[in-house]
Amino acid sequence: MMGLSLANILNLEALPQPLAALGGPGFGKAKSVILVFLQGGPSHIDIWDPKPDAPDNIRGDFSPIKTSVNGVYVSETMPKLAKVLDKATLIRSVSYTPVGLFNHTAAIYQMLTGYTPDKVSPSGQLEPPAPNDFPTAGSQVTKLKPAAGSMLPFVMMPRPLQESNVIGKGGSAGFYGPAYDPYYLFQDPNREIKLDDLSLRAGVSGDRMQRRARLLDKVNAAMPELDKALEKTALSRYQARALDLVISARARDAFDLTKEPAELRDRYGRHTFGQSCMLARRLVEAGTRFVQVNWPAVANGNPKIDAFDTHAENFGPLKNLHCPKLDSGLSTLLADLDDRGLLDETMVVAIGEFGRSPKMGVSTSGNTNSAKGRDHWPYCYTALAAGGGVQRGVVYGASDETGSSPKENAVHPTRILSSVYHALGIDPHTMVMNHLNQPRELIKAEPILELF
Repeated sequence: MMGLSLANILNLEALPQPLAALGGPGFGKAKSVILVFLQGGPSHIDIWDPKPDAPDNIRGDFSPIKTSVNGVYVSETMPKLAKVLDKATLIRSVSYTPVGLFNHTAAIYQMLTGYTPDKVSPSGQLEPPAPNDFPTAGSQVTKLKPAAGSMLPFVMMPRPLQESNVIGKGGSAGFYGPAYDPYYLFQDPNREIKLDDLSLRAGVSGDRMQRRARLLDKVNAAMPELDKALEKTALSRYQARALDLVISARARDAFDLTKEPAELRDRYGRHTFGQSCMLARRLVEAGTRFVQVNWPAVANGNPKIDAFDTHAENFGPLKNLHCPKLDSGLSTLLADLDDRGLLDETMVVAIGEFGRSPKMGVSTSGNTNSAKGRDHWPYCYTALAAGGGVQRGVVYGASDETGSSPKENAVHPTRILSSVYHALGIDPHTMVMNHLNQPRELIKAEPILELF
């Protein structure tokens, strides 16, 4: 009757029983999450975990700089983050051993769903997204802890997850169905954002839409009791949420970056990543539960243009292109959230699917690497976590002298995902039902309680 395409992504009512309060450090401290997913695999040594005393073919071209945390250094490529690192925790011991040639898509799927894919080609790539995939983290949160009010529960932007022609693997609701998919805002927030599906059709006023809704209520009241029960669970509530979104200005306003001061937009950076980080803050401020900001490049794209996949050339692209954008966007996001009193209730996680090989010019994934290139390296890399109960100004774990493997407190990336659920007040061991009505554990990993 109302023709609302948003209804499909608002099918949120088939929820399990309320979760029991589990307690423990950090449990339930976060109201929302911003996941900054650095698809492509940024070099940990050249960004977060410098190794100035390592041999030349490991330490690279950059020098370490001091941060706002005493005794902690980051690369010279991140001067703005260095000033706000006292708001965050660096996890310098993320590590896993892949099965076979574990390239971008397989690693992305594991990071975002918590499950290892079972169909990996010799190249490490996968088949396209399938209805029986495990749901991505934001879809799990949408189902288990939906956002309240007239707001989109889960937004993914500004481009899809992608390696070559495999697009969106690990970025959908999988066996939950499209009702729990994110709202895909695959647009550049540094340009005008078009929100036709969040706007009233031309000539249709809010009052007219409300009258249609009241007419639908009258029709429902005349239905047999069984039909009403079916309709209530399968249609009307989803349409009501969609109607509320369209009529309410709240969702549309959240996407309007022109309402932000020009100076603040400049601090975030007038580029796709920076404006995406600003939009993420506006969305959680308006009530969105989970925002995923993907690095705006194909995972295995050209590093001279936009990608972290630095097989052929590592240092020039990081210094001149990628790190200035990452530095301005991420550092301002942390500071802006904190200034507004939002960081305590918003967990921010920045992580890629893996790091980069400490030794340059070697092949670890079957790819060819130049003398100044770094290959995939899942055996040790760095993540950043902040807010939502996460300790401030802390380094958790440590890598060895060359950044090759953890020296202490090794962390599988699925434990970071488990920590996100924990911070939101979701038991990581909650049992969910798949498309065959079979029970599956939300994630088979323990949260890192020491982060909180």
